[in-house]
Amino acid sequence: MTDDEAVRVWLVERSYGSDEDLVTLVFATTDGRYQLKKQLSHNMLYGKTITAAREEPPENLDEVKDAETRERYASEASRMAEEHDPDEAV
Repeated sequence: MTDDEAVRVWLVERSYGSDEDLVTLVFATTDGRYQLKKQLSHNMLYGKTITAAREEPPENLDEVKDAETRERYASEASRMAEEHDPDEAV
């Protein structure tokens, strides 16, 4: 991954907070090595389209340290890449 090139990440997880009004979206690379986590309120998501993938600068991504999580993210990101266009609403 180069420092100036955007990286495509795919939606691999969407979870809802039990006590809070938060939705956590996790996007990951198809090899599962890098992730982007976004926490947004339900209100911020109202009327907003969440797409299957997005382009992110490398500095926005965090390395996935846990091998089991990395494998799960790789599997889900690859599945999303096969089944959806990047700009498709999910």
